[in-house]
Amino acid sequence: MNNKAKIFVAVMVCAGTVVLGMALSHWQSADLLRFSCYALIATVASALKVRLPGIDGTMSVNFLFILLGIMELSLPETLIIGTAAGLVQCLWVAQQRPSPTKIAFNVSMLANAAAIAYFTYHRLTSVLGDIRPTALMIAALVYFVANTLPVSVIIGITEKKSYRHIWSNCYFWSFPYYLVGAAVVGLVGFVNRRIGWQTSLLILPIIYWVYRSYRLYLDRLEDEKKRVEIEKQHVEQVASLNLRTIEALALAIEAKDDTTHDHLHRVRTYAVEIGKELGLTENELEALRAAALLHDIGKLAVPEHIINKPGRLTPEEFEKMKIHPIVGAEILERVAFPYPVVPVVRSHHERWDGTGYPDGLKREEICIGARVLAVVDCLDALSTDRQYRNALPLDEAMAKVVSMSGTSFDPAIVQILQRRYIELEQMAQAKPESEIRMRLSKNLHVERGQGPAAGFETSGDPAPGSSDKDFLSSIASARQEAQTLFELSQDLGNSLSLVETLSVLSIRVRKLIPYDSMAIFVCKNGRLIPEFVSGEDFRALSALNIPLGKGLVGWVAETRKPIINGNPEVEAGYAGAFQNFSLHSAIAVPVDGLNGVVGVLAMYRRERDSFNADHLRILLAVSSKLGLAIENALKYQQAESSATTDYLTGLPNARSLFLHLSQELSRCQRKGGSTAVMVCDLDGFKQVNDRYGHLEGDKVLRELGAKLKDVCRGYDYVARMGGDEFVLVIPGLTPEAAEIKARSLHELAASIGLQICGENILGLSVGTAFCPQDGDNAEVLLAEADRRMYSMKQTHRNRTTEAPSDQLAFAHPHETKAQDV
Repeated sequence: MNNKAKIFVAVMVCAGTVVLGMALSHWQSADLLRFSCYALIATVASALKVRLPGIDGTMSVNFLFILLGIMELSLPETLIIGTAAGLVQCLWVAQQRPSPTKIAFNVSMLANAAAIAYFTYHRLTSVLGDIRPTALMIAALVYFVANTLPVSVIIGITEKKSYRHIWSNCYFWSFPYYLVGAAVVGLVGFVNRRIGWQTSLLILPIIYWVYRSYRLYLDRLEDEKKRVEIEKQHVEQVASLNLRTIEALALAIEAKDDTTHDHLHRVRTYAVEIGKELGLTENELEALRAAALLHDIGKLAVPEHIINKPGRLTPEEFEKMKIHPIVGAEILERVAFPYPVVPVVRSHHERWDGTGYPDGLKREEICIGARVLAVVDCLDALSTDRQYRNALPLDEAMAKVVSMSGTSFDPAIVQILQRRYIELEQMAQAKPESEIRMRLSKNLHVERGQGPAAGFETSGDPAPGSSDKDFLSSIASARQEAQTLFELSQDLGNSLSLVETLSVLSIRVRKLIPYDSMAIFVCKNGRLIPEFVSGEDFRALSALNIPLGKGLVGWVAETRKPIINGNPEVEAGYAGAFQNFSLHSAIAVPVDGLNGVVGVLAMYRRERDSFNADHLRILLAVSSKLGLAIENALKYQQAESSATTDYLTGLPNARSLFLHLSQELSRCQRKGGSTAVMVCDLDGFKQVNDRYGHLEGDKVLRELGAKLKDVCRGYDYVARMGGDEFVLVIPGLTPEAAEIKARSLHELAASIGLQICGENILGLSVGTAFCPQDGDNAEVLLAEADRRMYSMKQTHRNRTTEAPSDQLAFAHPHETKAQDV
C-alpha cells in the first residue's frame, strides 16, 4: 500500500476502535435473550456470502440483523452484532486468509457504518416523531454508503483508479437489496411490537431468499461477463481477419508492380500520422490505414504495359488508367470493412479545385481520408523512382507538393506535411521486421517440374553443326520458299470456294513445312470449327469443337499469339475421344482478317518438338494472306446460302425449290417411283395482317414454316414460294395419304391461328399433283397443284357459312380435277 492508503486505513481503524470502545464502555441490554438470538442468527447469516464482481471482496446478508438491531436494540448490542458478523464473514471459508490489517479495516468500517446508521435512525425518530418506516429507509441508505464507499476509496487509492467508477460498478448494483432489506426489517419490527420479538426468528427464510437472489444475480453477471469476453474475442478475431485480408490484397498489388510495396508502406506511415494530428476518429484512422495499403488495388484491371510504360501515357492509355479508383472501390465493397475504406479509395485522385477524377469532387466534398491520401501519395510518387522518370530529392518533391496547395491539395494537410515530412520519412525508413517479411517470393528459381502440358516454345537457335551448312543450299532454299509463297498468294485469290481454297493451301504449304496432319479452324459463334482437315487423325481432329480460349487452338485464337511445339493432347476433346492418338507436336498461328481473328491454322507431327522458328516464320507469312481469303470465301458462302434461302422462315426459296424439284423428277424417271407436290396457301392470312398487324403476320409465317418441317419426314422438302404460299415435295405419297396429310395441315394452320391470334381465324388450302400421273415437268406439276389448291380454297369459302372449319371435307385430287373439267 502507498502512504495515502496507509493513512486512510489508519484513520478508519482508529475511528472504529474509538466508536467500539465508547459503545462497550456504556454496555446495556434490555433483553439479553433477544440479543443473543439476534447475534447468533446474524453470525450464521454472515456465512451466507457472495463474491463481488470485479474486486477481491465478499458481501453477506447480515445487514438485515444490523438494521433490526438499529431499530430494536441498543448501540453496544448493535455494534457487537455487526462486528462479530463481519469478523466471521472475513474468516469463514475464505479462499485466502486476509491479513490482520484487512481484518481490522473491515471490522472498524462495519462499526463506523453501524454507528452512523444507528444515530441517523434514532435522531430522525426523536426529531420528527414516529416515522419509523421512513427513518429506517434513510438509515439503510446511510449504512449502505458508509459500508461500501470506504472500501471503494481504499481500492481506488491502492490501484490508482477512480473510486466513483469502482463504487458504481462493484457496489451500487446491491443498493436495491438494502432497500428491500429495510422494508423486510420494518415489517418484522411491526410484528414484534404486536406479537413479540420471537416472531423475528421467521426472518431466517427471508435471509436465505435474499442470499439466493444475490447469488443468482451474481451468477448472471458472471455469465454475462463471459459472454462479453467471448464477443470481445470474436471481434478481435474479425479485426485480425480484416487485417490479414488487407495485407493479402496489398500483396496482390505488389505482384502487379514491384515498386508498389515500399510505396504502400511509406504512404501508410505518412497518412496515419497526419490523420492522428488532424484528430480523426478511430474508425477514420482505421479506414485511412487500410486505404493507404489498398488505394491502388484497382490497377489490377489496368493492362500491365500501361502501368509499366517507360514514357508518357497517350490520352487513350490515361483513360484506361483513370478507371483504377472505381475498380478498386468496387473490389473493396465486397470485403465489408467495418470502417469507411471505399470512399477513401474511390476519391484519392480527386483534386481540391474539382478537376480530379472520377467524380470531380472539390474541397470538403472529398472525404478527409482521401484528401490526406492524395497529398502523401503525391509526395512519395515524386520522391521515388518510377518507370517514366527518376526520383526527385525529398526537399524538391515537398516543394512541388507545396506549389500545388490550394489547387490539387487541401492547404491544411499540406501545411502539416511540410512541417513534419522529414520526421515522417525517418519513421517510414525504420521499417519493422514484419514489414520486411511481407513480400512475395517472385524471384525464386524452381528446379522441379517437367514442363507445361502445352509444351515449350523453342528459342529458334540453330542446331549444332548448322554453321557447316552449305550457303548455296541456303540460297536455293530461300528461293524455293519465296517462289512457293508467291504461287500461294496467286492461288488464294483464284477461288471463292472455302474448301477449294484450303485444299490448295495444304498442298502448297507442305512443300515448305513437313506435317502429318493439318487443320484449319474457323471461328463461328464463339467456337472454333475444323473447316478443313487432312492427314493422320482425320476423324479425331474433324470431331473437335473448341470453345474460344480453351485448349491449344482456343488459346491461340483468344490471345492472337502463335505457339510452337505445343502438345496436342491438351486440346479439348482430342485425347478424351481418341485414346491412341499419334500426334505429339503442334504449331498453330492465328489467322487475322479485317475484323479480328477469323480462325487458326494448325499443323501436327508425330515426333515431339519437330517444328522450328523457320516454320513459324513461314506460317506467319501465310496466315497474313490466308485471313482475307477465308473472309471472302465465308462471305461468298453466306451470299450463296442467302440466294437460296427465304429470309423470314429460313426455308428454301422458290429458286431452290425448282432446283430440287427438277432433281427429284429426274430421279423418279430413272427409278420409276412417284412424287407428290403439295401447294399450300393460308386462308384468312389477310385478316391477320389487317387486324393484328404485319409483325403478327410474320410471326404466323415463321411458326407455320417451322411446324411444316416438324410434321414432314427428314427427306421430304419444304419451301416457301412467296407470300403465304408453301410447297411440299414428298416422295412416295399416295393420293389417299395426301388427303389425310392435307386435312392434318389444315388443322395445323388452325391451331397456329388460335395460338398466336387467340381465335379460329386461319386455315390451309392444299392442292396436290403427282408425278408421273399429272406430268413429269416441274412447271406443269406446280401449275396443276396450284389450280387444285385454288379450287379447294373456293370450296372452303363456300362451306365456311355451312359448317365449322374442322368439319370441312377434302376432295380427292382426281375428283377435284374431274369436277373442274
